[in-house]
Amino acid sequence: MQRAALLDAARSLLSEGGTEALTFPALAERTGLARSSVYEYFRSRAAVVEELCEVDFPVWAAEVEAAMAAAQGPEARVEAYVRRQLTLVGDRRHRAVVAISASELDAGAREKIRAAHGALVAMIVDVLGELGHTEPRLAAMMLQGVVDAAVRRIELGAEAPEVVADAAVRMALRGVLGG
Repeated sequence: MQRAALLDAARSLLSEGGTEALTFPALAERTGLARSSVYEYFRSRAAVVEELCEVDFPVWAAEVEAAMAAAQGPEARVEAYVRRQLTLVGDRRHRAVVAISASELDAGAREKIRAAHGALVAMIVDVLGELGHTEPRLAAMMLQGVVDAAVRRIELGAEAPEVVADAAVRMALRGVLGG
């Protein structure tokens, strides 16, 4: 329970104040633990973020997968893939993980994040094959690039999230011609 409370506090700190806010004294204060107790659970800030990724990425993937499963037809599944990921941008779990730079993570943590993103991409490969892509894995990687760019636009706050999501879906389904 203490570990879960620490992770929840870390999510809040990261989403509220970015990486500077995630300190062991702040975690201790949020959870009512002694600072030395926080070190019993995590050796570093990077270890906290690594565990957040391990806990939260499967939840996100399941949400994307469920949205795709509820959609009728391959185009609707592509749209669900894009929209569900962009909806998750507003989730504090997502904000917490992106708040800390990957450069602060060790190679193992970065690899776990890459693998989690790879699992997201793998969800859409067969759908893109159904749509006739001759290189569905490549198309899936490029589609995820559109999603990643849309995530950054939403995080910037320059446009309304719905506007960004609609544009990303149009780009995913119709490409740059926007047809």
